[in-house]
Amino acid sequence: MNNFWDFLVWLFWFYILIACIWIFITVIIDIFRDHTLNGWAKALWVLFLVILPFLAAFIYLIARGRGMAERSAATQREQLDETSDYIRSVAGTTTSATSEIESAKRLLDSGAITQAEFDTLKANALRTPA
Repeated sequence: MNNFWDFLVWLFWFYILIACIWIFITVIIDIFRDHTLNGWAKALWVLFLVILPFLAAFIYLIARGRGMAERSAATQREQLDETSDYIRSVAGTTTSATSEIESAKRLLDSGAITQAEFDTLKANALRTPA
């Protein structure tokens, strides 16, 4: 029974360690992501994090937490916009049945294809799911 409680205590401290490392990495990433801080301010924050990590992390989260959240939200918006633009560009390359029939009709009118070929292209366009 004692080993079980030792395991739980060890698990608790391991969780605390991982949480602290996560916070420190997040703060350091945000320091370098922040374009309003100049190089000296970034260097001082990093030095403060190295010398007094817990105090520096708490002060940073209290003093600059709102900006941290805004920068994170802006990054997420940019990534969402890039993803949406990519999806729109890929979706724009697919052709609809209507556009396929229109291009086939232009080919028929120009004499590049016969009526039978147009009918085949039209049937294929109408058969493909939208």
